[in-house]
Amino acid sequence: MTIAVGETIPSTTFKYVPYDAETESMDVCVAPIGYSTENWVGKKVLVVSVPGAFTGTCHQKHIPPYVAKYDEFKAKGIDIVAVVAANDGWVMRAWAKTLGFKDKILPLSDPEAAWSRELGYGQDMTNAGMGRRTGRWYLLLDDLKVVSTEGESAPGVTVSGADHVLSKL
Repeated sequence: MTIAVGETIPSTTFKYVPYDAETESMDVCVAPIGYSTENWVGKKVLVVSVPGAFTGTCHQKHIPPYVAKYDEFKAKGIDIVAVVAANDGWVMRAWAKTLGFKDKILPLSDPEAAWSRELGYGQDMTNAGMGRRTGRWYLLLDDLKVVSTEGESAPGVTVSGADHVLSKL
């Protein structure tokens, strides 16, 4: 069962490498730390999930519009924008560096897609050699409560795309 509008998200601690201008080079590797959903208490948060960092659709079509339209999300009252994938924290940070998240978008690792599965959005892609994945979906949260959420039912980016999510604000 997928989490519904009005429900409170389950708490979790993601793996995360914070942005630091001094470590922005791809030659620098910093160990991931924990990032708790408790950081979202009292805030309006947009969480976008992708099946995998650096994968074709995620890297080329899904997340770049979020980076380009970040200021539009902020102007509509979003305090935090986060991208979640099952990749480890180091991969998420490298992807964030490549796509230019800087200190705007949080690259959060959901190991084994455990949190996504709790939400009802996890995918088991082991038959395709990809293990457990987070899937392609979004959550709009206000003080940890779901205001809007949709997941993709077919390959591609429609309901989880930046323009569609902006229309929900």
